[in-house]
Amino acid sequence: MGYTLNELSVGQSDSFSKTISESDIYLFAGVTGDFNPAHVDEENAKGSKFQSRIAHGMLSAGLISSVLGMKLPGPGSIYLNQTLTFCAPVHIGDTITATAEILSIDYEKKHVILKTVCYNQEGQIVVKGEAVTSPRRK
Repeated sequence: MGYTLNELSVGQSDSFSKTISESDIYLFAGVTGDFNPAHVDEENAKGSKFQSRIAHGMLSAGLISSVLGMKLPGPGSIYLNQTLTFCAPVHIGDTITATAEILSIDYEKKHVILKTVCYNQEGQIVVKGEAVTSPRRK
């Protein structure tokens, strides 16, 4: 099971990494219905400012969910809120590392506020934001 509120501390962090594949993009498009040509049509994407297909921004942001739900605070926690800023494109073959770091703990509301950042293999920030979770109770 994941951490309870009293087992967490400010500054605690964890991460999850995944290399984005072409099949990840098609599966995400199929699940969400987002078949934007920027993601699924190479010919069309060649004419874009990115010059090739890019992964859905929410695919990268979704990796944050893995950190929060499986590591920090982990299983049993509830993901309540997330702000996101998309900073750079993610291409097929990029390895994205999602990180979460506890910024503060609200004992009254039983919430944890975390800084969330996704980096590519070059250390470039591709997504950043802040999340609020409710850790498992017992």
